[in-house]
Amino acid sequence: MSDGSRPYGVLMETLDDIGERTDTSLRCLDHEVAVWESRMQVTCECLSQHGALDNLERRNAEDRLGETIYSRFPVQTRSALVVAHSLMDKELFTEAELRRKMEDVRARLNEE
Repeated sequence: MSDGSRPYGVLMETLDDIGERTDTSLRCLDHEVAVWESRMQVTCECLSQHGALDNLERRNAEDRLGETIYSRFPVQTRSALVVAHSLMDKELFTEAELRRKMEDVRARLNEE
């Protein structure tokens, strides 16, 4: 398992899709929660309940990684980044597997 400091290319590439963080104040946290954010929270709870990624461990990783290697990402996206990063660190899936899955999802979304 890595020390968590290695940015995964597949995650860093998503910055082109979502755009860099522009608001560095805490005002960026004051917003209406998007559907994907609620689903992300439920996913995090399920991962914790089933022992794959403890909530405290995830929150600590968000603090540690959120202002270092993922500081350019909007605050709201960091949970997703950290979950993917942490699960790859635990070798539950590889960067190549995540990349393939993301390509599959993008293809499905483009079909609609």
